[in-house]
Amino acid sequence: MLSRRDAAVRLDIPLEMAAHHGIPTRLSEAELQAIEEDPPAWLVQSRANRTGAKKVWVQLECVVCGYAETARPKKWWPDWDHLMCDYHAPYQAPEPIAGRTRHEVEGVGSRFVALVDEAPQRP
Repeated sequence: MLSRRDAAVRLDIPLEMAAHHGIPTRLSEAELQAIEEDPPAWLVQSRANRTGAKKVWVQLECVVCGYAETARPKKWWPDWDHLMCDYHAPYQAPEPIAGRTRHEVEGVGSRFVALVDEAPQRP
């Protein structure tokens, strides 16, 4: 059995849309396959309206331990060089490129810290 969230990820739609259009909280692989093979009108329309500029789901993965999760991207997330779980020590991540400075942004996904490496500012 799949959860509604799993179905939303596979259909590449927001969880709220899945609930609104009656995707059950649990469904079988066969039920999801039937939706994928013969999508309802609302799903066809949703896919037709998508520009591709904004992803519905993104895969987040820790550079240290490989833990991964799928999440809805947030507008405030920075463009990061690496992600790591919030309990890892900074020295465990790859070093920034020489001459770049690193800052950390907490709160990406359920447990990640984004590592952002920036070139020095020129006066």
